[in-house]
Amino acid sequence: MTSGLLAISILSILAYPLIRRLGRKAFYLLALALAAACVLFAVQAPAILSGAVLVERFEWVPQLDLALTFRLDIVSLMFALLVTGAGALVLLYCTRYFDSGEAGLPRFGSVFLGFAASMLGLVLADDVYLLFIFWEGTTVFSFLLIGHSSKLRTSRAAALQALMVTTFGGLAMLVGLVLLASAAGTSELSGIVADPPGGALGATAAFLLLAGALSKSAIFPFHFWLPGAMAAPTPVSAYLHAAAMVKAGIYLIARMGPAFGDVPGYRETLVVLGAITMINGGIRALRQFDIKLIVAHGTVSQLGLLVMVFGAADPRSDFAGLALLFAHAVAKAPLFLTVGIIDHGTGTRDLRKLSGLGRRVPALAVIAALASLSMAGVPPFFGFVAKESALTELLAIGQERPIAYLAFAFTAIGSVLTVAYMGRFLWGAFGSKPGVEPTPLAHRQEAGILVAPAVFAAFTVLGGLGATLLDPWLQAAVAGSSDETLAPEHFALWHGFTPVLAVSASILILGGLLLLVVRRTSPLLPPSPERFSASHAYWVLTHWIDELAVRLTAITQRGSLPFYLAVILGVFVLAIGGTLITTGVLPERLEFASSPVQIPIAIIMILAAVFSLRARTRFQAVVLVGVTGYGMAAIFALHGAPDLALTQALVETVTLIAFILVIRRLPQRIGSVPAPRVRWMRAVIGAAVGLVLGGVALVSLGARVAEPISLQLPELAYTGGHGKNVVNVMLVDIRGWDTMGELSVILAAATGVASLVFLRTRVDNRPKLSRKAARSQVREHLLKVADPNDATQRVSWLLAGRHLDPARRSILLEVVVRLIFHALMLLSLYLLLTGHNTPGGGFAGGLVAGLALVARYLAGGRYELGATVPLDAGRILGTGLAVAVTMAFLPLLFGQSALASAWFDLDLGPFGELSFVTSTLFDIGVYLVVFGLILDVLRSLGAEIDEHEEEDAETALEEEVSPR
Repeated sequence: MTSGLLAISILSILAYPLIRRLGRKAFYLLALALAAACVLFAVQAPAILSGAVLVERFEWVPQLDLALTFRLDIVSLMFALLVTGAGALVLLYCTRYFDSGEAGLPRFGSVFLGFAASMLGLVLADDVYLLFIFWEGTTVFSFLLIGHSSKLRTSRAAALQALMVTTFGGLAMLVGLVLLASAAGTSELSGIVADPPGGALGATAAFLLLAGALSKSAIFPFHFWLPGAMAAPTPVSAYLHAAAMVKAGIYLIARMGPAFGDVPGYRETLVVLGAITMINGGIRALRQFDIKLIVAHGTVSQLGLLVMVFGAADPRSDFAGLALLFAHAVAKAPLFLTVGIIDHGTGTRDLRKLSGLGRRVPALAVIAALASLSMAGVPPFFGFVAKESALTELLAIGQERPIAYLAFAFTAIGSVLTVAYMGRFLWGAFGSKPGVEPTPLAHRQEAGILVAPAVFAAFTVLGGLGATLLDPWLQAAVAGSSDETLAPEHFALWHGFTPVLAVSASILILGGLLLLVVRRTSPLLPPSPERFSASHAYWVLTHWIDELAVRLTAITQRGSLPFYLAVILGVFVLAIGGTLITTGVLPERLEFASSPVQIPIAIIMILAAVFSLRARTRFQAVVLVGVTGYGMAAIFALHGAPDLALTQALVETVTLIAFILVIRRLPQRIGSVPAPRVRWMRAVIGAAVGLVLGGVALVSLGARVAEPISLQLPELAYTGGHGKNVVNVMLVDIRGWDTMGELSVILAAATGVASLVFLRTRVDNRPKLSRKAARSQVREHLLKVADPNDATQRVSWLLAGRHLDPARRSILLEVVVRLIFHALMLLSLYLLLTGHNTPGGGFAGGLVAGLALVARYLAGGRYELGATVPLDAGRILGTGLAVAVTMAFLPLLFGQSALASAWFDLDLGPFGELSFVTSTLFDIGVYLVVFGLILDVLRSLGAEIDEHEEEDAETALEEEVSPR
């Protein structure tokens, strides 16, 4: 189960290079992978049908009872088969649908598989937090798929609309899940459903979950995003909006029904909203001229039907709802695929321009007819059997719960509309229309493109004729009720002459008559009043939000950094200072200083801070601020924290260099002097912040009533992490999740800084010196006898030294850097490999390596930077993060919790003992990220600014020599 999910996730990453290399043929491999996953799940069917439940649990945070729990029962098995089987067929369709050279195809395939993995994880997840992660994964991946044609404004707008609506519902659902897990005492969905919390808390949580489910499944008032999402490519529409994504909300409602069906208003809410959605979608489908929008609005209508049926919250309606869900998926998917073939072949989807296609592409017409007849509920198709089952069960439930009668009535009315708009689709797409020339086919599609829709259409026939074979599956899905009166009618094609059969016949007759009326009055039908639609309300709301944001930004974002800092620090002083005054508890005993050396260090730091306020040049201010950082490093060292002292000193050095690189483009002197009133205000704010922070430190010491956990860290670090350096063990083991988050922040910061500096491209275009060129240059220098009195003929001690202006070269600096560079690199590796037991670690090692790189840049300029590290900084950052993430999740494959460490001690005889801990591999990722960050900073704030200065100098020179 989890192995299949993991394999699909990994394949989604490999899909990009595969498609780049093999083109659209790679979709065969991707389709085969999903088909194999479908077969693996199908193999589990006999055991699951016999009542077995497969559970796989991986501990995550045992202390909080958080685990990655996956559960395969009959319902999740059915959805898993749908997700993998439909995905395989749609990917098979992609092999013929897309052109070989289509832009963005590798990205499409990778994102498509990522969505399939997220959807599969969603239906398998038993932990509610894990379910939410996969839920949001489907939201993000669907956003990327809908916006596949990123150059089209309609695609971008539709993708953003779908993202915002479903994310809004997802956030509400998250609150509901947290409330449920807290009230039930477990985060396992199966446990919550088995023993749901009651009262107002349970009801509130249930309706919050419904907000997420209804927004995901495009139910009124969230129904408008799905037709807009038809801007996506046809495979996306067929998979996400017919077989997968929109079924996620239905899946959640199906899971919730047995637990929360008796919550006041639950059934009524779902039936009423489902009825509105079904009728509204059906009417809108009859007004469309775009055949894809007919199918899209029909999808909205059918989702309303599913919500109504599942909304009855009864085992019998759940039985019929599952049948309807699969009948809809296997019928609606081929309709979308058919639309894609027509659009490709004719270049239009307007039914007023399509004519005579039924004769030109008879095979496609037959496939579309089979799917349409199933959707319309015509016997003996799957849709007919499923709809009859729904009507039968709703009629039976209505005797106990009248709300089911309302669902029955609107199901019948909506089904009349379904017959009409499906007939309109068939006539519009394939019929011959008087006065319209037969539609020419720009190019005929390959026969292989019909395989996927033909398989889907075949299921619409087999599902009806073989209904009795599906009955055990559906019965098992709703088994568990002790009341025999709640047993549903067996799923079968023929139940004899029943009242429901008469209703079904009436639906077909009335639907046919409505189709005739619509065909004759279609030109006379007024357009839908979009002004009062939910879609218009959405755009009006977003416009108001944009205007509010602009006005609020104009008020608060004044472009003044001192103003921003004053507001932030003022709020801090009022909020925290007020809390300290009202609730602060000072410690019983205060110690002025623990060491006499602290006093001069503190005096130096205070004086540096004070003089930095009176500095007149930026360089002077930066150096004085740096003194306070080095003073803090000294205090760390005095308190027996060499690791913190080392890291603080390295960070301060790198920060100081970054500041100096930045101020090169700024005026040397700090020009503006604030007015006395402003200076006094700043002094008051600064003093208040200092007093509040000092008070926070004192109150924190006085508020402690128990022994700190830090006393146990040395033992925990050695027994749990096999390391004596507590700081490093905490970073890579005890709080490794925090470190992973910080690495992500570092990567984002590096990208942000570079994006602010680079004018043309983010691609690393630093001048690089190849290894072969470097060797030949060194060989040439060794053989050459230079004139020591000629500065232009000096032998370069650095790879790119000859690119420097002779007037700016320093032979002393070049020699020193050449001598210490390799020593610094070795020191960085030493700190990395020994940091688990001695001061150091990946962070400190990366900083030392970065400082070695800084030295090469300062001595040799941007050419030396490119020659020293001929690798892209972004790749180093990405590799480091990938290594850290991989090492964090790798223990899960061995049945351990995430970030679990293992180690072994190797006896080297006379050379001692070598101890290796797997968290060192995680530390290597930290090392690479820190090194990549410094390289990116040097590349952006150093090399790129150097290039800007050179361009400015050249421009100024050209202006001077050009004739006036």
